Amino acid sequence: QVQLVESGGGLVQAGGSLRLSCVASGSIFSINVMTWYRQAPGKQRELVASITSGGITDYADSVKGRFTISRDNAKKTMYLQMNSLKPEDTAVYYCNANIRSWNSAYHDYRGQGTQVTVSS
Repeated sequence: QVQLVESGGGLVQAGGSLRLSCVASGSIFSINVMTWYRQAPGKQRELVASITSGGITDYADSVKGRFTISRDNAKKTMYLQMNSLKPEDTAVYYCNANIRSWNSAYHDYRGQGTQVTVSS
């Protein structure tokens, strides 16, 4: 069974930094695209950043220049370095990964989320 576990969230003042991690575990053959999403109370889920297995990245306009997504394929881990945080970055951050298990096709998996709170 495949699991994604996020960590690294917390409370930080505006202008501060946090680094989120997402570790994939289980019967994994390969991992395709990995993505960070976030959802604030009363708002729709928003794609924050994505990264392919080859390292091609994409960002939401709202985080460009402040957030950096990366991954370590050997460790099956994705990261999100968040700098210059703003109160509007407050949300639950989820990781999503397109994973192929042994003897199966690719499926999307999502973690349980980690809370990020930015105080003004």
